[in-house]
Amino acid sequence: MELIIGTKAWSTWSMRPWLVLKAVGAAFDETLIPLRQENNLSAAAIVAHSPSGLVPALKEGAMTIGDSLAICEYLAERFPEAGLWPADPVARAYARAAAAEMHSGFSSLRGECPMDLAATPRAVTLSEATHKDIRRIVALWNGLLDRFGGPWLGGAGWGIADAMFTPVATRFRTYGVRLADFGDAGGAAAYGARLLARPEFLAWEAEI
Repeated sequence: MELIIGTKAWSTWSMRPWLVLKAVGAAFDETLIPLRQENNLSAAAIVAHSPSGLVPALKEGAMTIGDSLAICEYLAERFPEAGLWPADPVARAYARAAAAEMHSGFSSLRGECPMDLAATPRAVTLSEATHKDIRRIVALWNGLLDRFGGPWLGGAGWGIADAMFTPVATRFRTYGVRLADFGDAGGAAAYGARLLARPEFLAWEAEI
């Protein structure tokens, strides 16, 4: 397998399937394309690997998959023993819903707080729309942790839903977001800290 990714300091979507591949212990080649290059060089380099013109893309044999969540779903089926989705059907449905909500939502948080792992952590003033996104994330994390007992969103095992939210935890750290200001009694903050202590994330961060 080959995973095509973008600059590790910035590419949240690249991070997600990379974490999953590392977690399952799969052997893969990594091709890194620097983003934000002048003269549209990044776009041209990506198109050579990914028909969508976006990273990440996973190649295996004649197959190329170009969407983070689709890559993760493929890996869940390719490595069923890894338990990337909870075995319990209810927990699995909730975890899938959380991953899908992350995949398509929280646009204000994305826009105001882009991931930048090379940035010095700092507090910033955020809009009410971003406050709303953060409150929803706090409620979502705490709701799933309470329902399924943690320490991960689907219960005992780390999985795709957790990979999807790892870049969010980095945003909270970078932009000085105190989850206690958004209704958290400590559970969501502790969960975010667990995400950033995972060996897979630490390996990614060490390479920025």
